[in-house]
Amino acid sequence: MSPERQPVYIIYLKKRTKKGGKFNMSGAAEKILELLINLLVLFMAFPVHEFAHAYAADKLGDHTARYEGRLTLNPKAHIDIMGAICMILVGFGWAKPVPVNPMKFQKVSPKVGMAITSFAGPLSNLIMAYIAMIIYKILCFTIGYGTVAWIFAYMVLLNVGLAVFNLLPIPPLDGSRIATLFMKEQTYFKIMQYEKYIFIALIAVVYSGVLDTPLNWLQIRVLNIMDFLTGYIDMIFA
Repeated sequence: MSPERQPVYIIYLKKRTKKGGKFNMSGAAEKILELLINLLVLFMAFPVHEFAHAYAADKLGDHTARYEGRLTLNPKAHIDIMGAICMILVGFGWAKPVPVNPMKFQKVSPKVGMAITSFAGPLSNLIMAYIAMIIYKILCFTIGYGTVAWIFAYMVLLNVGLAVFNLLPIPPLDGSRIATLFMKEQTYFKIMQYEKYIFIALIAVVYSGVLDTPLNWLQIRVLNIMDFLTGYIDMIFA
């Protein structure tokens, strides 16, 4: 392995194991870094994620998102004001949920269609992470690990983090919709009655850091897989 290229999952480990979960830099630089990361999520990762939901639903026959102007990559169509404010202030936020009417799916059953539509969001983030890792490795092997490569490394981390988090089977996350494939509809609808309260509890749990360890473990596993799947870049430049 080239000494100039640090595997992106190693960078992630260093980030997470700094005292207090912070970076080894000045306070001002760290604040700027955190703001940049949050803006990347708001204006790139979130819009792609929500567009993927809208695109999948549209292809399955439900054109609700298209009619409401959500079949676009324009961040303005997807950003939720309160979610954006929380993202900037505390590093945890959300976008406007894409409107989906499962009864309008024409090619699959409502349950299967909802699962596919829900999975499209996290899948889009994984695809973005994969592309960003390819660019990251090429940059590290050609011009070295610098600011530009660092930006792409964080694009990998951000998108993997969003994908893993959203696949948790907890309402209102995408994973809860996918989980409907494995539960009775009556059970699902009972759970969804409390979706609003579960979401508030989820925000509190995330902010408390209780989920950090399991989420970090899952994210590192995904990052290792992506590093393996982009191993051909290492062989080309070795």
